[in-house]
Amino acid sequence: MLSSLSSNLFNPRGYRARSVFAPAWLAASLALLLSSCSSFDLDGSSSLMRQLEPAAVSGAAVEASPEHKKLVAMFGGQYRAPAAEALLNGLLARLAQAEENPGRAYRVTILNSPAVNAFALPSGNLYVTRGLLALANDSSEIAAVMAHEIAHVTTRHASQREEAARTSELRQTVAQVLQSAQRGEEVQAIEKLSLASFSRRQELEADQIGVATIARAGLDPYGAPRFLESLGRSTAMRESLTGKSADEPDVMSTHPSTPERVSRAIAAARQIGAPGVGEAGREEYLTAVAGVDFGEDPRDGLVRGRRFLHGKLGFSFVAPEGFTLNNLQSAVLGVTTDGNEGLRLDSVRTPLETPLDEYMRTGWVEGLNADSLRLETINGLPGALAIASGAEWKFRVAVVRLGGEVYRIIFANRTMSPDSDKRYLAAINSFRRLPPREAESLRPLKLSVVVARKGETTASMAARMNVSERAQDLFMLLNGLRRSGPLDAGTRYKIIVE
Repeated sequence: MLSSLSSNLFNPRGYRARSVFAPAWLAASLALLLSSCSSFDLDGSSSLMRQLEPAAVSGAAVEASPEHKKLVAMFGGQYRAPAAEALLNGLLARLAQAEENPGRAYRVTILNSPAVNAFALPSGNLYVTRGLLALANDSSEIAAVMAHEIAHVTTRHASQREEAARTSELRQTVAQVLQSAQRGEEVQAIEKLSLASFSRRQELEADQIGVATIARAGLDPYGAPRFLESLGRSTAMRESLTGKSADEPDVMSTHPSTPERVSRAIAAARQIGAPGVGEAGREEYLTAVAGVDFGEDPRDGLVRGRRFLHGKLGFSFVAPEGFTLNNLQSAVLGVTTDGNEGLRLDSVRTPLETPLDEYMRTGWVEGLNADSLRLETINGLPGALAIASGAEWKFRVAVVRLGGEVYRIIFANRTMSPDSDKRYLAAINSFRRLPPREAESLRPLKLSVVVARKGETTASMAARMNVSERAQDLFMLLNGLRRSGPLDAGTRYKIIVE
């Protein structure tokens, strides 16, 4: 919760690939209601990367450095998976020998994050999340990701972007000082577009270098477009609740559209050879990732259907019927299938001597109806309830004190009928302390590799997974399958188990 809850790539029981967000208009309404709610963007590590780039040091020194420790802490700590580490380091050794200027040494750190992410430092240290390990399907795919990140370092993309940013800021300042405000805004827009295009060129350049590098290492160059396709499908599923098309052009994006990257990666691979050239390494990869944790770390809270449990903070909460929950770093968000209702659960630290009704009036929630405010006891915990209104939305707001934290629960609806308010109140009253024995029993889900039996299908395999929603979509995504139906008997596939 806030800094206590980690971002989530896969919501194991109420699945949407990567992060699930409410539709943009609903998310905006919930955000506007809160006048002081912070968040952290996992993809916003570029400033730290720029700090680390000038100093290339030994691998041992990197692990001991404050920067490395800070970076690892940002992504949930280091995750120990000896078999996966050995495979990745072996692939890195092959990539190092296949570079245009061989001789550098690389080593990997697996991060305990369900997000799909990877990056490299000039020191030779690469970081790969366990969420990325789950999405990749063979050695050539994961090698393509690592070769791509290495290419960013060897071409000094981070320094180039920093220099471009400084140039843009200077031009913008000159324009605003020497020209009219309107002209300054025009220059600013042009410079932002230029920076976005520059970043897209960097991504495409890193893709091209990565494809060539894995091919020289004897790996399948088509692993790059295969992984990019999986990443695109993951992104599309994530955006299925945002109201924004995955293919909608966004000139401010720091990455090119996945279809463009896929097509260019395929073209680069075709210049090397026909499909089938190079080693895919599927079997060795599946063996290495079997048993790796999947989804949320229990220390950061778990989604189990409509229930959210946090062992470390010691509470549980059950959303109303029809809601899908997602555990982000800044909050737990929920949305209904039709997108007409949403919820947010987060926390703040407040002085114990501050009465909850007084806290409700401090301005953190806008449009508060003071006459609706009342103190309540919720499962033995002090609480307060109120109603708030916006231009188009009605909100049921509650706060509950547990230990030194005040937990804030907000439901949003356009109409707030008596029936919907009754459902929200029932959910608020589900907030309770989590018994220590139950908290200690929480376990992460894991990737398991199983052999398809004769007659097995994507549906029957998905039924073997501990996923309550969109299990078949998740199974197909995790295994790079494009269509549902029969599976190849005797072939190994990834599933999710407890």
